[in-house]
Amino acid sequence: MIFIRLNGLKRRYRFEPLSIAEFYDQHGNLKHYLIMKSKTILDFLLRAIPAAILLQTLYFKFTAAPESVYIFETLGLEPMGRIGIGILELVAAILLIVPKTTWMGALLGMGILAGALFSHLTQLGIVVQNDGGTLFILASVTFVFCAILAWKNRTKIPFLNKMWSK
Repeated sequence: MIFIRLNGLKRRYRFEPLSIAEFYDQHGNLKHYLIMKSKTILDFLLRAIPAAILLQTLYFKFTAAPESVYIFETLGLEPMGRIGIGILELVAAILLIVPKTTWMGALLGMGILAGALFSHLTQLGIVVQNDGGTLFILASVTFVFCAILAWKNRTKIPFLNKMWSK
């Protein structure tokens, strides 16, 4: 959150940020300000990190990188599965970034990544073509972040609200 002060009508388009000391003088609670600022940053990072991971992997899916083709051939989903899952990951990343739709992106991301993790554990193995387990680790991290986001936004999920309100 940015706190701003308007400097008169003649300079109505010129904004100056409040210093921490000015904010503290006006609101009297510096600790609250710092906590709220850190929560805002944490919320942004919780959304941005999984979205960035999902967006980064799209390049490899859409350009038919050899490792991506190998994975989807092993699963029997090449090429439609690769492209279809890439589109779903793009949608999930966009939904994660927009605060009002974060819960949808988190649920969609959890579903996609649950399938990816299951595939790694049952068919592909944790290490795929000597990647050192990088894809598995990225999928795990993204799944955990999506789960945290889904939990944090659980009150915004309509069908869960209906179940809990009864």
